[in-house]
Amino acid sequence: MSAADLARLQFAATTGIHWLFVILTMGLVPLVAIMHTRAACTSDPAKRAVRERMTRFWGQLYVINYAVGIVTGLVMEFQFGLSWSGLSKFAGNVFGAPLALETLIAFFAESTFLGMWIFGWGRLRSGVHVTLIWLVALTAYASGYWILVANGFMQHPVGYEVRDGAAYLTDFGALLTNPSALLALGHLTLAALTTGGVLVTGVSTFHLARRTEETDLFRGSLRLGLWVAMLASFFVIIVGDLQFPLIERTQPGKLAALEESHLPWHGLLRVSTDVMTITGNTVSTITFVAVFLLWKDLLVRWRPLAYLMTALIPFPFIASAGGWVLREVGRQPWLIYGELTVDDALSHVSRGSLAVSCSAFIAIFVALAAVNWTLLTRFARRGPYGIQFGATEPLTEEPRPATAAF
Repeated sequence: MSAADLARLQFAATTGIHWLFVILTMGLVPLVAIMHTRAACTSDPAKRAVRERMTRFWGQLYVINYAVGIVTGLVMEFQFGLSWSGLSKFAGNVFGAPLALETLIAFFAESTFLGMWIFGWGRLRSGVHVTLIWLVALTAYASGYWILVANGFMQHPVGYEVRDGAAYLTDFGALLTNPSALLALGHLTLAALTTGGVLVTGVSTFHLARRTEETDLFRGSLRLGLWVAMLASFFVIIVGDLQFPLIERTQPGKLAALEESHLPWHGLLRVSTDVMTITGNTVSTITFVAVFLLWKDLLVRWRPLAYLMTALIPFPFIASAGGWVLREVGRQPWLIYGELTVDDALSHVSRGSLAVSCSAFIAIFVALAAVNWTLLTRFARRGPYGIQFGATEPLTEEPRPATAAF
């Protein structure tokens, strides 16, 4: 492999793995915020206890994914200087600010609010505590917005002029309202909500099919997760289709590579597009039917249906990975469409050095992903028994499950 191929493989692998953490983080946090809000607004002590346990259970899964995922995010921006110094030299004046803002929001504001929420159980007033988790959700999506502002410039550069071989920002408003960023943000938001909703639905049906004693907790989780997944998966398809006229106008080469078999990358683009559409439509169809099966508990009374929803958990991740490949690979050979090619952006780093860093980064990221999903699976299977997250004092015995009906 050439130096350029190794650099691209490294960035693609690390970004792709990091993306799996991001989409689940963004998908789970609004659901946790809704659960916490419902708990805070419930006056009945028994129901409130169940809803607080619900919030703490799903919040624990969210925090695990966030904690491991943020480690993978630490190295992402450093790769611009490591492997793609030409990109930094040409466009650093334009998207340096969005990347810096994303770092400040993700690693400072979001982490601070999350830490206060984690350690605020039993210590903060209810309204303040709920506000904190909504601030976590807001900063998570603000972080995603700034990343897409930078990425949108690479897809469809706007608001700049080139002087002495470097791009300089001339219209900050155009950069912020770049349709390539805004449409992608809408698509990302709905894809994330689909991912979070399907995870909550799948874990809930798994426990209900096993006749858990935490029936009230998982019934409430199931209804919320399934409705969110159904609605988000329907609209994500619509917003996804809205991007094709924009691509036709701003990136005609991407559509040409997608449609014409003799052009480079056609096979990969075609497969990734089919994966995205087929799995996305499958999720949308199954969740739509499943909503009706909530009537009289048909969804969980027949175990094969319940386990089908559990088996659906990987599908949104697969669909989003296909969409990511279409968005990024489709603009090749451009790194900044129409302005900077991949070869021109590559750093002057030896192939041997890139081979070592590529192997090391991929191995570390795969290990982190394996640790994350092992922990998520273990805690999800365990259920809410013995939850330490949000406990104000150590538990000395297994808590008795609440029996309040929703």
